[in-house]
Amino acid sequence: MLSVEDWAEIRRLCRSERLSISEIARVLGISRNTVKSALACDDPPRYQCAPAGSVADAAEPWIRELLAAYPRMPATVIAERIGWSYSIRTLSVQARMRHVSARHDARYLRASVSAFRMRSATVSGLVVTVTSPPY
Repeated sequence: MLSVEDWAEIRRLCRSERLSISEIARVLGISRNTVKSALACDDPPRYQCAPAGSVADAAEPWIRELLAAYPRMPATVIAERIGWSYSIRTLSVQARMRHVSARHDARYLRASVSAFRMRSATVSGLVVTVTSPPY
């Protein structure tokens, strides 16, 4: 893979030094196709890899189910109930992420329901004051 320094050097040689693609390839010892692709890109090259999954992804439905029933359940109890044999740290991080996600979903749902109630209350043409529960 082409480094950022090589990419910058290719662009400098082409724009400032006015070297041809063949000359740049010869000077740097790389392929002409590499020089062409570096000149075609506006952004510097970046290493991109697919995000790796977690061992907790397989247990996600059970984690979500337990957290939906018991939102404050500690990761150690979740580990006992689902038969977790890996690191408790991995499970606690995943459970915390699921808990935050579930809490955000619940707040969004409450906001959507209260907005729906507000709209449905004004449809009838009457002025109605709707009070929402405190969050």
